[in-house]
Amino acid sequence: MKFIVSSSALLKQLQSINGVVTNNPVVPILENFLFEIEAGKLTITASDLETSMITELPVEARDTGRIAAPARILLDTLKNLPDQPVTFTLDEETYTIEISSANGRYKLAGENAADFPRVPVVKGSAPIEMPSSSLARAINKTIFAVSTDELRPAMTGILVQLADSQVTFVATDGHRLLRYRRQDVGAGQTANLIIPRKAFNLLKGTLPSEATPVKMEFNQSNAFFSFNQMRLVCRLIDERYPDYENVIPVSNPNKLIINRAELLNSVRRISIYSNKTTHQVRLRLAGSELVVSAEDLDFSNEAKETLTCQYDGEDMEIGFNARFLLEMLSNIDSEEITLELSTPNRAGLLMPTTPDDNESILMLVMPVMLNNYV
Repeated sequence: MKFIVSSSALLKQLQSINGVVTNNPVVPILENFLFEIEAGKLTITASDLETSMITELPVEARDTGRIAAPARILLDTLKNLPDQPVTFTLDEETYTIEISSANGRYKLAGENAADFPRVPVVKGSAPIEMPSSSLARAINKTIFAVSTDELRPAMTGILVQLADSQVTFVATDGHRLLRYRRQDVGAGQTANLIIPRKAFNLLKGTLPSEATPVKMEFNQSNAFFSFNQMRLVCRLIDERYPDYENVIPVSNPNKLIINRAELLNSVRRISIYSNKTTHQVRLRLAGSELVVSAEDLDFSNEAKETLTCQYDGEDMEIGFNARFLLEMLSNIDSEEITLELSTPNRAGLLMPTTPDDNESILMLVMPVMLNNYV
């Protein structure tokens, strides 16, 4: 069985799905790509049992057939070949793969395609369409807050809440919570899905920058995303997501409005002087002044900056983990941000002062206990 394909076109498709392939998979066959040829089309699948990615490209071929090709050696070969047509000769009996280029011949050992796990077929829901730019934005705004604690599996994914007229994405690690909602995408149905972090990371890396509709379907156990010639199927996290709505404080009488870039840069500088274990920075609010300070008592390092702001509320002092503040401030686009607070021991809410018409972003960050050394 033979097919001819452009080396760079094949490399591009393999690189787009290579993130699924793990170094030490549970089943050795998963170190391979599955090649399937039919009707002049090459379909390539990569899987880790939890997540599968499938892509396809046109090739010159008269035959049909299937073989599993070793991912790493194939990628390394194609990376080092100049752009040219290459001929693949596949032997389905001995599972050998021969690649012929303009001035070389490379032979590698494949495996039996029958051993490659079947990709689940997702049927059972009406498809939802979402622009690729909106989906990429939703992933970017939430994925950094996903937990890595395997003992709380629900929090190692992003909760996607589908409703008739909106879609909500939620991520939390117990210290901060992100809620990103789009009002311009209606699902026409209600459902709660927990998509694993790896699946969304892979999706984020392959979503096209130009406007492309992404189709999403799901059933009880899997979610399915497709766009252009790319498909991704992932197993849903079958756990109950924490009731995040109850964590969001409703009454926050103290409101701070400040230039986002000024606060971001100030926290970045001040955090250099914070304790390397707690990363604590303290915000002191009084009148139209915000004092950002930090101290590391172990090394007698301290720093303080005063910023002008709009503040409506009682004078107060609250401590936050600088790393969490920096990540959140970096993920807001608006020129000014609003920080809503109630008391120094309750969560603060961070959001853009002028939200977009079609989206709402709410970031919750838990305070850290202040050791009152001042």
